[in-house]
Amino acid sequence: MPLQKYKLPQLSSDKRPRERLIACGPDALLNADLLAIILNTGYGGETVLELSSRILQEYGSKAIIKEKSVERLMAELKIPQVKACQIIACFELGRRFFMEDTGRLPTIRAAEDVYKYLSPEMVKLKKEQFRGLYLNSRNKLIYDEVISIGTLTANLVHPREVFQPAIEFSSAAIILAHNHPSGEPEPSEDDLAITKQLVSASQILNIAILDHIIIGKEKFVSLKEKGVL
Repeated sequence: MPLQKYKLPQLSSDKRPRERLIACGPDALLNADLLAIILNTGYGGETVLELSSRILQEYGSKAIIKEKSVERLMAELKIPQVKACQIIACFELGRRFFMEDTGRLPTIRAAEDVYKYLSPEMVKLKKEQFRGLYLNSRNKLIYDEVISIGTLTANLVHPREVFQPAIEFSSAAIILAHNHPSGEPEPSEDDLAITKQLVSASQILNIAILDHIIIGKEKFVSLKEKGVL
């Protein structure tokens, strides 16, 4: 017998995110519950809890926090403009109030450090996500950027998007990373072509690309170790 889907008014008060927030405080709520409170209503046949859970699962928490394009969010998640605006405004407000504590960001010296930092989130993603990790001269991570979402192609990943944060944050080097939702981290021809294109650009700008890590379900591939860089 299929599980019955409940609208929020049909849920008992101890299961509704807003009532649980009032009764138990924010620490008792999951990220999807908190986002559901912001969104307030569902859309397209999904309850607000289903919608908030899907958004976090499909887009990834790191990407959704840093997304600034209403149009891109609408297109990727198939949500209306008002909900895309609610999401972006929510995280922008949080970003302004609470600046990242860079002292807590990790030091990255090897491919294993990249995998340890990124894999808890990225192995769960259903779409490819291309990330740039920007390091200072002591290999301390100073900025983490979601550069693109979707199957990696030369049209999707442009050197401008990769190197602009490096210039803005005066980073000494960049490590590239992306996931393979299939779980197999072996590089594709597009992966290799994009890496070579970005390395060529890095030599012109004198900003080193240290590695490109491809993340699978339980393993990863370093293109530096494969001799591509």
